[in-house]
Amino acid sequence: MDSGVRETHFENGLKILTRELHTAPVATFWVWYRVGSRNEVLGLTGAAHWVEHMMFKGTQKLGKGDVFKLVTRNGGNNNAFTWLDFTAYFETLPSDRLDIAIQIEADRMVNARFDPDEVASERTVIISEREGHENDPGFWLSEEIQATAFKVHPYHHETIGWKADLERMTRDDLYNFYKRYYAPNNATVVAVGDFDTAELLDKLHATFGQIPRGADIPALTIAEPEQAGERRVTVRRPGAAPYFVAAYKSPCASDPDFYPTMMLAGVLAGASGLAMGRTSPGRSSRLYRALVEKALTADVGCFYRPMLDPYLFQVSATARPGVSLEKIERAVLAQLELVSAKPITDQEFEKVLKQTRAQYVYAEDGVGNHGYRLGMLDVVAAWRMYETFLENLENVSKA
Repeated sequence: MDSGVRETHFENGLKILTRELHTAPVATFWVWYRVGSRNEVLGLTGAAHWVEHMMFKGTQKLGKGDVFKLVTRNGGNNNAFTWLDFTAYFETLPSDRLDIAIQIEADRMVNARFDPDEVASERTVIISEREGHENDPGFWLSEEIQATAFKVHPYHHETIGWKADLERMTRDDLYNFYKRYYAPNNATVVAVGDFDTAELLDKLHATFGQIPRGADIPALTIAEPEQAGERRVTVRRPGAAPYFVAAYKSPCASDPDFYPTMMLAGVLAGASGLAMGRTSPGRSSRLYRALVEKALTADVGCFYRPMLDPYLFQVSATARPGVSLEKIERAVLAQLELVSAKPITDQEFEKVLKQTRAQYVYAEDGVGNHGYRLGMLDVVAAWRMYETFLENLENVSKA
């Protein structure tokens, strides 16, 4: 599939992906930085997420909160998010206002202020955000699973960071983190929508192209040692119902086994397509029939998404009243063992492919979805996965 994406590189190392779509007078503009919580060390956990917050607290040109006001006033929307592998910022605007996004993002790539008072204020906000997560027993379990599964690799901790680090990090810690990772040679710009590519590239060169290249960032080569045996975690917290998770080390996005693992998740719990997260509980999926229909669990799903490094394939379920977690575990493990004992049928395989194709087409609606998928895939593997995703799934063997 030729998606019409054009790849451009500037001398300062900035990578640019553009795709013209003239179906509506709108465009989306993204900047993806190759920095997430995997780039943090103990003592600085949560830094990537905190820096993301500070990018809205003012630059030499814009005051606190001005980014949201400027975009909203011009009929657009914007946001940002941090994950284990990346941090992303976007604006979606009427196409004749796209210059606003360019100016905002070029400015804060180098000119974020990190005012000490704003850093102190945001510390309270982020600690409160973490404490809000702590009200969910699922967060505690997820945090413990990561810490148990990854002893060496920095996937060891949640993006929000450890509370002790959030209490002790300084303004200089955050600013130095920002100056290290926010540079054109560590970023990909993605623009999709109603614009002329040549004109857009001229504008980008006049702004982003004038930003000096940053110091080269060494590749993170920390590999998690092979796991010698099963690891178990039990978390006891107040909650509405017991919750079970089985997590398995899984292939990264650039591994050829990524696609068979995606198909496996679809057969077990329903296809997720390029949503790339927890599958919706497909009522004809194996786990749904074995657990939900038999009244063992209220829900069930698989979580598997493209990652830069090997991560986790997770099966999760919420227990029905009176059903023990041990009984749920036996039922889940029985279904996982059946994958090899009971071959995937042609009907199951085709159903997952059909669901995935439908989700893929549905996600084509809206320039923002295009910008997200292109940027995310570029960071974790290669943006051309966007073009070959369905074909690679179709080439998976059931054996």
